[in-house]
Parts: sequence; structure tokens; C-alpha cells
Amino acid sequence: MKPLILAIDDSKAIRFLLQTILGKKYQVVTAADAASAMFWLSKKNFPELILADAQLPDMENWELIANLRSSYIYREIPMVVLSSLSMEHTESNCRQLGVDKFFLKPFNPIHLIETIDQLVNEKVPGPKARFPQAI
Repeated sequence: MKPLILAIDDSKAIRFLLQTILGKKYQVVTAADAASAMFWLSKKNFPELILADAQLPDMENWELIANLRSSYIYREIPMVVLSSLSMEHTESNCRQLGVDKFFLKPFNPIHLIETIDQLVNEKVPGPKARFPQAI
């Protein structure tokens, strides 16, 4: 079974692009906004990686990313941010929030695939590893 990626972006063109370029190696679920993404996650879905736009129409900039990074359940899932904000602003926020990697729009799809491959392959433990067993 292909590893699962959740891709969140309000641009239909970007979602289509992500599904197209990542669909050969990964099962890609897309969401157009934070509410749709959180609804999908609330159904006990645990992707191998989350790819998210920093600016979504139904939340403040960086709010979804901050919520996911501070969540006990989702914080260990590797995250890649796509941003159309400035390099300095994006880099600062990603560092502060503990985001694994980021890309500024427009991005190189080949570099994105390489980065995702690396993050997914580095992640050895599955979703159950996020819930340590009591001793």
C-alpha cells in the first residue's frame, strides 16, 4: 500500500499538481481548507506526511500549522509547508513551529518529491509510535 499524504491548499491548481506529481508513489488526500483537513484527520486518519499551505481561507496565517505542531496526536507527523509569503517570514515561522521543510511558491516539483521521499523514508515508526505504551 502506498504511503498516505494529506495535502492542504486552497488553490485547486496546486492540489491537482500535488496529486499528479505525488500520486505515482503516494496516496494523496487533498483538502481545500483547514476545516476539511481537520475533519478528515478527526476520522482517525494518520498520514505519513502533511503538506500544507501557510495561508488558508478559513484560518489566520499559520494557525493550522501551529495547531498541528502543538497537538500531541499530530506533532510527530512530518510536515512540509508551501508558502507564498517572504522567505524570511516563512523560515522564521517554520523554525519557531518545528516544521520539517518548507517551499516558497512557485516551487520545483522535483525538489518537493525528493524532500517528501526523504522525510517519509526517515520516518521509521508508524502512527502507533506516537502513543507510547505504559510500562
